[in-house]
Amino acid sequence: METEQAIFKNEQKNHENSKAIKVVLVIVNIILMSIGQIGGPILSRLYFLHGGNRRWFNSWLLTAGFPILIIPIAFSYARARSSTAAGTRRLLVTPWLFMASAFLGFLLGVDSYLYSFGSSYLPISVSSLLGSTQLAFTAIFAFVVVKQKFTHYSINSVVLMTFGSIILGFNMDGDRPRGESNGKYVLGFFMTISAAALHGFIMPAVEYANLKAGKAVTYDLVMQVQFLISMFATLFCTVAMIINGDFQAISREAGDYELGATKYYTIVVLAAIALQFLIIGCLGVIFCSTSLLGGLVSSLLVPLQQVFGVIFLHERFSGEKAMALAMCLWGFASYLYGEYKRNYKKPAAHNESEGEAV
Repeated sequence: METEQAIFKNEQKNHENSKAIKVVLVIVNIILMSIGQIGGPILSRLYFLHGGNRRWFNSWLLTAGFPILIIPIAFSYARARSSTAAGTRRLLVTPWLFMASAFLGFLLGVDSYLYSFGSSYLPISVSSLLGSTQLAFTAIFAFVVVKQKFTHYSINSVVLMTFGSIILGFNMDGDRPRGESNGKYVLGFFMTISAAALHGFIMPAVEYANLKAGKAVTYDLVMQVQFLISMFATLFCTVAMIINGDFQAISREAGDYELGATKYYTIVVLAAIALQFLIIGCLGVIFCSTSLLGGLVSSLLVPLQQVFGVIFLHERFSGEKAMALAMCLWGFASYLYGEYKRNYKKPAAHNESEGEAV
């Protein structure tokens, strides 16, 4: 009996440690997401505001920072090699995951171009509003693709954060760039909505690929999948850049850039790093939690983009934006409280039998 109790306590302790590690990983990935989602669009907008006009190049920047992942992958490989027998296979990606990564990479490349095209015509305040509609798309696709279960807390979060984002649309006319034609503005509007819808599909699709991996999904495996998805997206954009002649135009564009060539290269390099943080953080949140949480975090960051847009791009911060920020914070707090009640305040057996799904 004492042995059984010791085993039970040990299993319970391991479960608690695993849960604590997962919470830490979620927090780390949310931080990476925040850096990428706030810094990336601002740097991309700076690129367009001061003379940059290569949309495929800007799209390429979204995933071109993927070699950064070689560092954690190499560290993981070295750690595993020192703790396991020689010759242990470290390429964890299965043929299914490889094909899924190629497909998702292609979709991410298309999504990058749609977003880049839209952001070239729209200010941060409008493009972030339209981008935030991905939460609704993510919720729909998560329900269809991975059978995401919704509690009344998560439904409340989706509704609050979606309405908070819609409120931002009340002042779009005041944020329209000077001298921009209606046709270009509408085209940018349509492209950004399309990017949000496609991204809303990609997030549950990544979760579905993990579920169908056919093996234990570890963080090492997720990093390798992240590397492949970004690599294929970069290859897609690279081919488009070659066809469009973007590589030959970069040095010329840098020479004509309003802020100077040095700041031009600084902006594009920092944008590539920040946007890669966004992808790493987004896929990490999906691995550690769900695609729905990824969508909620993305929507939470929308009003914060408004604040940083005011600070760095001198855009207006209206009462509508302040109200949207409050609603998004309220919605995100509702989701976190619901997760706390589900995971910590109720026994596990009760959680399994509770009929909160809709």
